[in-house]
Amino acid sequence: MMTAATANTSARATVPWLIIICGCLIAALTFGPRSAMGFFQLPMLAEKGWDRTTFGLAMALQNLFWGLGLPFFGAIADRYGTWRVLTLGGLIYAAGLYMMATATSVGMLHIGCGILVGLGVAAGSFSIVLAAFARHTPPERRSIVFGIGTAAGSAGMFLFAPLSQGLITAYGWSDTLVYMSAMMLIIPVLAIPLAGNSHNPNSANAIDHQSVGAALREALGHRSYVLLVSGFFVCGFQVAFITAHFPAYIADIGIDARYAVIGLALIGFFNIIGSLASGVIGQKYSKPIFLAWIYIGRSIAVAAFLLLPQTPTSVVIFAIVMGLLWLSTVPPTNSLVAIMFGTRHLGMLGGVVFLSHQIGSFLGVWLGGYLYDHFGSYDPVWWLGVALGLFAAVVHWPIKERPVDRPALVPAE
Repeated sequence: MMTAATANTSARATVPWLIIICGCLIAALTFGPRSAMGFFQLPMLAEKGWDRTTFGLAMALQNLFWGLGLPFFGAIADRYGTWRVLTLGGLIYAAGLYMMATATSVGMLHIGCGILVGLGVAAGSFSIVLAAFARHTPPERRSIVFGIGTAAGSAGMFLFAPLSQGLITAYGWSDTLVYMSAMMLIIPVLAIPLAGNSHNPNSANAIDHQSVGAALREALGHRSYVLLVSGFFVCGFQVAFITAHFPAYIADIGIDARYAVIGLALIGFFNIIGSLASGVIGQKYSKPIFLAWIYIGRSIAVAAFLLLPQTPTSVVIFAIVMGLLWLSTVPPTNSLVAIMFGTRHLGMLGGVVFLSHQIGSFLGVWLGGYLYDHFGSYDPVWWLGVALGLFAAVVHWPIKERPVDRPALVPAE
């Protein structure tokens, strides 16, 4: 006869596949269009007469508002439910893409592509999805499930790179953005199985009643969490710069534009493999040390790409290597936050970590356009990314993979 305790254990050990499948589809939809933004740069600027700094600032604002929105949307999802936040995200995302498509001024571009798309991605991002996964998945399977969710975002990048370029060629950049806007309206339907929040009213555990302010103070006073936040800044700087400027960079060095499509598609495809592998590796080995090696690998890959002859073959090889390392940082990073503080405020605390990522993204995208317009080259930003990768490796090495000490948690009133 199965006891109540045994039944509860069995329920906790069950992987909620409907939630995971719908969450993965949402991650693919939200990550896909924003990862393909680089393909819109040259045709949009050619038609509008704007410079790369203008487009770079719009993308930088997008990444910044993605980061600024995440802690707030994460806290709302923790308290009031994931479905509400994902639905809001889909609607804001659709509005931003439509405004970008119909922009008649730089201000409209910055509001649509920058602020609205950024907030839409924040409310519908895989960070919100992963927090929902964590609340429904036992700890011994959490890293692997995070890997699956991250891989789904990677699949969105893999699919939307050729899709975007194909649609732009067939219908133009503006109509393509309108079609992508319509796709975002599917998100509220897919989000229905993810309804619910992190609060357990029947729990007597004090952490379930910890206030948002107390959770944030606890995290920001924890050395390993602060180091994790600092290191994730570098991830954002590196990947956002490549996402926004790689197609233009390929054109600048005289390589056929189709290799930019191939390159970003390969990054997306091998990102799927890297994310899944990261989830498995992070479940078995030290997550901080694994993260340090990922950043070292990125620095080596970029340095080799810049120093060796740049050919279509080298673009393909670089894309494969970077794809394996692209979002492989996400599963161990989110797992570390869950290990340190549990899942009660995971949406918010994971959002704060991701805010650091997006501040790095803002600088990577904006500096890419700004320095190019001033020096006629992307090389300074490439090499800055190499140096930051080594910094991130040093920062992650001393992180402790264990729960925060809580000698006496007093429930919030």
